[in-house]
Amino acid sequence: MQPPVANPVVEFRNVAYRVGDTQVLSGVDLQVQLGETLVLLGRSGSGKTTTLKLVNRLLSPTAGEVRVRGVPNASGDVIRLRRSIGYVIQDVGLFPHFTVERNISLVPRIVGWPEERIRARVRELLQLTGLAPDMASRYPHQLSGGQQQRVGVARALAADPEILLMDEPFGALDPLTRDDLQREFLSLQQRLRKTVVFVTHDLREALRLGSRIALMEAGRLVTVVTPREFLRSTDPWASAYVRAFGDGLESAVNRGTS
Repeated sequence: MQPPVANPVVEFRNVAYRVGDTQVLSGVDLQVQLGETLVLLGRSGSGKTTTLKLVNRLLSPTAGEVRVRGVPNASGDVIRLRRSIGYVIQDVGLFPHFTVERNISLVPRIVGWPEERIRARVRELLQLTGLAPDMASRYPHQLSGGQQQRVGVARALAADPEILLMDEPFGALDPLTRDDLQREFLSLQQRLRKTVVFVTHDLREALRLGSRIALMEAGRLVTVVTPREFLRSTDPWASAYVRAFGDGLESAVNRGTS
């Protein structure tokens, strides 16, 4: 059972989600703290992506309540909610006919930022995500997979949201590029201190990037612990994960905290 957190940024209160006769989520109680990276870890079909999508109302619970900044997220304007939350997915989702600059500046333009401020923000985010300034004029098909993912992160950060949702953002990349982007994510998070909910099925990634790990299985929340606590957990589901990934897991924790 997760101990209560004072003024959580995101909170699930006995949340369930059903599609027809299929119970996808059951009784999820979860709190996400300000400035932490909460990793939703689980196998395919465990409910982690569904949980993520409930935060920005891409899905709505069939029971229970999701609160964002202390307010039920079902009570406000859904467009305003989504514009205030950064969202990064595995397939990036860049607009192919937009340049990098236009992709990054999409939300600031929609909400009416002045052009000078938008151009400055794009320059800042290119530097922050390790992209050269001349990439602003390129199109997504002219970028590598890793560069596209960096643009996706920059776009999610463009309007400076407090909350960042990341759904398997590095899962489609080769191991070396994935390692590079994990390292850059850690550096970025140390500077920006966003509140991040991060979905992965990879235990090493969860141990390296997470402040805490929320393990999910069959639509239920099994445990919420720190990476070091996860490695030492006696919970059978956590122990099975550790056994499946084998040796070297402690080094992932050390890399995440160094």
